[in-house]
This record gives sequence, structure tokens and C-alpha cells, in this order.
Amino acid sequence: MAPWRGLFRETRRAWPGMTFYERFEQAVALVFMGIIAVVVVAALFQLVADVFRLVVQGTFNPLTHQSFQLVFGGMMTLLIAMEFGHSILRVGARRGSVIQVRTVILVALLALTRKFIVLDMGATAPATVGGLAAATVALGVVYWLILDGDARLARRREAAPGGEAPPRAQPGEHRAEGERGEGPPAGRGSPPESGAEKG
Repeated sequence: MAPWRGLFRETRRAWPGMTFYERFEQAVALVFMGIIAVVVVAALFQLVADVFRLVVQGTFNPLTHQSFQLVFGGMMTLLIAMEFGHSILRVGARRGSVIQVRTVILVALLALTRKFIVLDMGATAPATVGGLAAATVALGVVYWLILDGDARLARRREAAPGGEAPPRAQPGEHRAEGERGEGPPAGRGSPPESGAEKG
């Protein structure tokens, strides 16, 4: 209940300063989160009922293709719904935008993984399997690029003073000598020695 309490607490705190559309968006996020919670609970009960039925009938064998499809397909459905719920929870807590690209890609990868689990390879055309494999590889590359970009941005923020990403240097732009940590170049900018210093 802690995430729900934090969600409602954040909604009450930010509600007076929201615009009409932000309030509408927040209300939709709360309703959507409730629907996903119902779906997760229903899928969990269905999964438990299926496993219990297989155990009672004495046909529960994870090594068989039918049992594997039923159990792990239900598990993947739960994971997909929970990932959606996590994304909507962040939106409702005002910690993210409505469209989370990383979450969308991750959910698509989970859906493709579930498709491979429940797929009957013997009755599926090779072109279909190849298309699903290509889509999985493409989504994996996109997901890696997003993670790599976020990691680089985080490293730049940690390296920059004040925790902000440093601006990129423009062509022909030089940093100040104090930022570079070096003294003035030899023979340039050094004051000439006075006669008293020479003596």
C-alpha cells in the first residue's frame, strides 16, 4: 500500500497548483492504475488456479510443452501488467511523463518473449519466427541505445560541477585557463621580469 499512499499524497499536494489538463491527466492515471491492479489480481488468481488444477490432476510437469506454455505464459502476462503499472505509478507520482519510451520498449520485449514461450514452433511458419526474431533484435538494440544514452548523461552530470551536464564546446571555443587546470603557456601571457627581481 506504500506506493498507493505516496501516489495519493503526491496528488493531494500538487492538485492545487495543477492546470485543468494536468488534473485530467492525473485522474486518468489513477483510473488506469486501478484497472491495471484489477488485471494483475485477476491474472494472478488465474495463474494460481491453473497451477492448482494441474497439480490436482497430476499432470503438472514443467518439462512438458503444454504445462510450460500455460505456467510461464501466465507469469509473463503478470510481468507485463506489473511493468505497465509501474510506469503509470511514476506518472501519477509526478516523476515522469505519460510516455516512457524505455518502458514501452521493455513491455514490447516482454510481449515478444511471452510470444516465443507460448509459440508452437512445429505449427508456425519459419517466416513468422524470423520476423519475431528480427523484431526482438531491433527492440533490444533500441533499448540498449536508450540505456547507453542515459548512462552517458548521468556520467556527464556527475563529472560536471553542480551536478549539471556541461555544455558542449563549440568549434573554435577554448576553455579558460582556470578550468583547464594549467598555467599560461610558456612564453605567452607571462609578465616580464623587472629589474629589481633580476637583481
